[in-house]
Amino acid sequence: MDEAVGDLKQALPCVAESPAVHVEVLQRSGSTAKKEDIKLSVRKLLNRHNIVFGDYTWTEFDEPFLTRNVQSVSIVDTELKAKVPQPIDLSVCTVVLHIFQLNEDGPSSENLEEETENIIAANHWVLPAAEFHGLWDSLVYDVEVKSHLLDYVMTTLLFSDKSVDSNLITWNRVVLLHGPPGTGKTSLCKALAQKLTIRLSSRYRYGQLVEINSHSLFSKWFSESGKLVTRMFQKIQDLIDDKEALVFVLIDEVESLTAARSACRAGAEPSDAIRVVNAVLTQIDQIKRHSNVVILTTSNITEKIDVAFVDRADIKQYIGPPSAAAIFKIYLSCLEELMKCQIIYPRQQLLTLRELEMIGFIENNVSKLSLLLSEISRKSEGLSGRVLRKLPFLAHALYIQAPTVTIEGFLQALSLAVDKQFEEKKKLSAHV
Repeated sequence: MDEAVGDLKQALPCVAESPAVHVEVLQRSGSTAKKEDIKLSVRKLLNRHNIVFGDYTWTEFDEPFLTRNVQSVSIVDTELKAKVPQPIDLSVCTVVLHIFQLNEDGPSSENLEEETENIIAANHWVLPAAEFHGLWDSLVYDVEVKSHLLDYVMTTLLFSDKSVDSNLITWNRVVLLHGPPGTGKTSLCKALAQKLTIRLSSRYRYGQLVEINSHSLFSKWFSESGKLVTRMFQKIQDLIDDKEALVFVLIDEVESLTAARSACRAGAEPSDAIRVVNAVLTQIDQIKRHSNVVILTTSNITEKIDVAFVDRADIKQYIGPPSAAAIFKIYLSCLEELMKCQIIYPRQQLLTLRELEMIGFIENNVSKLSLLLSEISRKSEGLSGRVLRKLPFLAHALYIQAPTVTIEGFLQALSLAVDKQFEEKKKLSAHV
């Protein structure tokens, strides 16, 4: 236990002179090499590259042992709190290695049989899952949302390990992400569960993510007076009983709780409905006492979240539409991917927003394309993250339809796709 607490303390954001730098090492799926041997080889690699500039990933190695056993070595999350990437001297940092392998099985369904039908109560992943690999990095936010969420969960686990009296200082291990649809709340919950499973791999052997099917829960189960709800949470309790597992329970669109209560009060649903909602809240209260469980919830309708639930949430984080700066980062990552796949060809260097700021947004041959992308980003404000990620595909489908395109041609198409998106939004609003 002392060793686990030591690992946890190392993994916590460091406030001492020597900051912690996290290095994620993805071990190949077929590799049977011991973690200690991999750690030794990775530390040798890092010793040869003492100075890094922000996050960095190696996918090719000089050492045959690493080539055989490791897919990638990534210095991660250095930019979560730093607005400007800073050079990092690894020789004066506490370097924490997280070695993991991806589970490639995909989700399984938790089914509960009712008299007339078989209900899919939840989807269940064993983490870290191949499906969520790269998801954390793909989510772009303006404020320190990701670092705050990471710090929160690490603190809950530290307080549990140190046996802090929860009667004196309370925490519930419940996170609520709220905001408009399409802003990536559910994806962020899944990415957070994946990230924490990797970050705490020295303490927990694997993670479990159970995504509860809210629509089934609150539309079909009223007649059962909460019995099925209790049975479903009993399955979750069985997962929690394995202390080598870190368990995440994801409840999407938690405002369904409110809808159920409102319908009951209005007489639109049988009185059993309120017992179902109460059963969910009771079960949450029971499982949140365990130190190896985190409850992640989302809501699209902020004003309709059940007060009884809001009181249970430690972190209530608003996730809004991305700003022009965040949109620029999203588009930049999309363009890099299309250049890597040679749909945009030939490859051309694009400047980051920070680099544009450093040259005072002056237009020249090097900055011209990046300034155009910045302009497109500004006029894209108001679109959700979900729509923004679709726009490069729509731009190609609607305005290019060729195997390859220059970056100039693609940016023109992207600009047209943005205009079309706003036109369609306007037409939809007119008909509502």
